[in-house]
Amino acid sequence: MQRITRIALVVALLLGLPLLGVILAGQPLDRYLEFPPRTRYVEHEPFSWFLFIALAVLILASVGPIILRILTSGYQLSAISRQRSTSLTRHPALGTQHYPFVFPWWGWMGVGLTAAAWVLAWTRFPWFGPFQPFTFTPLWLGYILVVNAWTFVRTGRCMMLHRPRYFLSLFPLSSAFWWFFEYLNRFVQNWYYVGVQEFTPLEYFVHATIPFSTVLPAVLGTTDLLASCPRLSAGLDKWRSVQVANTKLVGWSVLALGAGGLVGIGVWPNYLYPLVWVAPLLLITALQAVSGEETIFSTLSHGEWRPIWLPAIAALICGFFWEMWNVKSLAHWEYAIPFVHRFQLFEMPILGYAGYLPFGLECLAVAYWVFPGERTFA
Repeated sequence: MQRITRIALVVALLLGLPLLGVILAGQPLDRYLEFPPRTRYVEHEPFSWFLFIALAVLILASVGPIILRILTSGYQLSAISRQRSTSLTRHPALGTQHYPFVFPWWGWMGVGLTAAAWVLAWTRFPWFGPFQPFTFTPLWLGYILVVNAWTFVRTGRCMMLHRPRYFLSLFPLSSAFWWFFEYLNRFVQNWYYVGVQEFTPLEYFVHATIPFSTVLPAVLGTTDLLASCPRLSAGLDKWRSVQVANTKLVGWSVLALGAGGLVGIGVWPNYLYPLVWVAPLLLITALQAVSGEETIFSTLSHGEWRPIWLPAIAALICGFFWEMWNVKSLAHWEYAIPFVHRFQLFEMPILGYAGYLPFGLECLAVAYWVFPGERTFA
C-alpha cells in the first residue's frame, strides 16, 4: 500500500507541477492539454557556441572518468584472459571455455522481423501504403527478441525465457512510463511528430500506446546483454565508494530539486528542458531514500558502479537505433533543442544523445520501483 501511495504521489507531481509552472508564467492551460498534441507554441532559443561547449565539457567530465576506468581495467582483464587461455592450452585436462548455447530459432525470427520491418520502414511500396506509418513496433519487437536470444547464447538465461512474468509486465509499464515523457514534452516541445495520420483522440492513444510498450523491454533487455560482457564494465565493480551521511536529508533535498525543476519547465522551458529527462528519476529515488528503501544508487556505497553504467549505456545503444530507424521512416519525430541544435546524427543533435544516459537509469529505477523483487540482471 505504501508503494502504491508513493507511485500515486509521483504521478500527481509529474502531472501537476508543470501545470503550476504554466499558471505562474501566465500562459493558457488549454494548449498544454490538447490531445492529440498539434500546436507548436514554444519558441526555442538559437544555437549558442558558449552553451554548446559548456554542456560538452560537462558531459565529458561526467562520463570521462568512468570510460578511463573501464579502459585501464580492460587492459588488465585482457592480460588475465590471455594467461587463462595459455593455462588451458598447457593443461588440456582443464577443458576449454566456450559458449554451449546456440542462437535459438526465435532469435533468428527476431532478426528476420527486424530486417523486414527495416526495409518496409525505409521504402515506399504502394501496396504497403496503409501500413507505412506503423513499422516502429515490429522493428523493436524484433530487436527485443534478438537481444534476449544473444543474452541466452552468452549466459544460458534471458529475461524472456527465465523471467517471463516480469518480461511481459514491462510492456504495459513501458507504455505508461513513456506517456509521462510525452506529457512533459508538451512544456518544452523538444520533439514533435511528422508524417502521422489524423487520428481521433482514442485512435491516437491506441496507436501511440502500442509502440511505447517496447521501450522498457528494449532497454532492460540490452542491459542484460551488456551485463554478460565483462569488458564493458571492467573495474566498475570495485571503484570509488560514495557515502551519504544523512540519506533522508539528501532525499528531501533531491525531492525539492525535482519538484522545483518540474515547476520550472513550465516557466523557463528553454533553460530547464534537460530536467524532462532527470526530474522523474529524482522524484523516484528521493521518495525511496526518504522511506529508507534502496535505490539504484545504493550500490555506490560499496563501490559497485555497474548497475549505474550498464543501463545508461544500454539506453544510449537503443537511442542510436531509435534515431537511425526513425530518420527515413514515414511517420517519425524531429527535434527542436534550444542552444545546442547542431551537428545532427540522424535527426538528433549530437549532444542530445547524452540525454539517453539518465534515461537508462530511469528505466531501471521505474522497473525496480514497480517490481522490487527484480533486483538483478538475467
